[in-house]
Amino acid sequence: MIQFAPADWWVTDMYSFITQKPGNIVIEAIENSEVLQLSRSDQLQLFDDVPHFERYFRIITEKSLFSYRRRLMDNMNLTAAERYTGFCERYPTLITQLPQKLIASYIGVTPEFLSKIRATLKNKSK
Repeated sequence: MIQFAPADWWVTDMYSFITQKPGNIVIEAIENSEVLQLSRSDQLQLFDDVPHFERYFRIITEKSLFSYRRRLMDNMNLTAAERYTGFCERYPTLITQLPQKLIASYIGVTPEFLSKIRATLKNKSK
C-alpha cells in the first residue's frame, strides 16, 4: 500500500503521468468514486488555455511530493506505533473505513502486529 486518498482528494501515478511511461502502480477504489481521466497533452493544453490551472496542479503536485517524502522519512525514523499514530492523525476518517490489513500494509507491519500496537495504545490511554 503506497497511498490513501480520502474523499475529495486526487490520486495518480505521478511518475507515469509526467514521464508518459507505463506505470506499475494500481489505483483501487474501496468505495464509490468519481474518476476523471486527463491526458498529459490535455493537461498542458489546459495550462495554456486557463493559466490558473497550472497553479492548481502545481499545488497538488507539491502536496503529493510532501506526502511521499513524509512517509519515507516516517518509515525510516519512526517506530511502528508512531507510524500508526501518525496515520490516525492524518487520516482520521479512514481508521473506521479501511480493513486493518490495508492500514498494516501502509505502515509496514503485519495485521497481527498492528493488533498488538492498537491494544497497547488502548491500554496506555486508560
